[in-house]
Amino acid sequence: MEAPTLKREWALWAKGFEVVAGIDEVGRGPLAGPVIAAAVVFLPGQLPIEGLRDSKQLTPQKRELVAVDVKSHALVWSAGAASVKEIDKLNIRRATALAMRRALANLPFLPDHVLIDGNPVPELGSPHEAIVKGDRKCQSIAAASVIAKCLRDHLMRILAKRHPQFSWEKNKGYGTAVHLQALDEYGPTAHHRRTFSPVAQGNLF
Repeated sequence: MEAPTLKREWALWAKGFEVVAGIDEVGRGPLAGPVIAAAVVFLPGQLPIEGLRDSKQLTPQKRELVAVDVKSHALVWSAGAASVKEIDKLNIRRATALAMRRALANLPFLPDHVLIDGNPVPELGSPHEAIVKGDRKCQSIAAASVIAKCLRDHLMRILAKRHPQFSWEKNKGYGTAVHLQALDEYGPTAHHRRTFSPVAQGNLF
């Protein structure tokens, strides 16, 4: 499992881009809960952070430790979210872009350039470069993925205490068998998305 590098950041720093932000999101696929994006800016010359990987490649315990390291080494970091209502109104792709824009807006200054995971996001409104599997290749994006994942998991654990029948502390809102069975038995909550998911094709909404 190769670690993400600072190769792309160094190339941009060498061209005079001082403020380079990595952005990633978490929560596109669940049946419940918001989509959350994080933005991370490292100082030019930042060294690799030990143990940093794409958030999906880390255990929950390791992810929390790495998030602490990211926050301590980053120049700044921020987060933004799009709510379930916004997801239903806009669709998940546009809601994800909204969460990313909010993460950028929550930085104390606008970056000179943005690196994002996956495909270009025209709605982002900032100069950016999309990197396929960027959370596995680029340290800034990987750092953002870790922070976003930790924030969203924490939120889903809080919501799980209010709605224990859905086991969100374990499935984080994804459509596991337990989650689907609880939906069939209890019906949706205000935290469930209505417009996309296997559940929306049934008679629960």
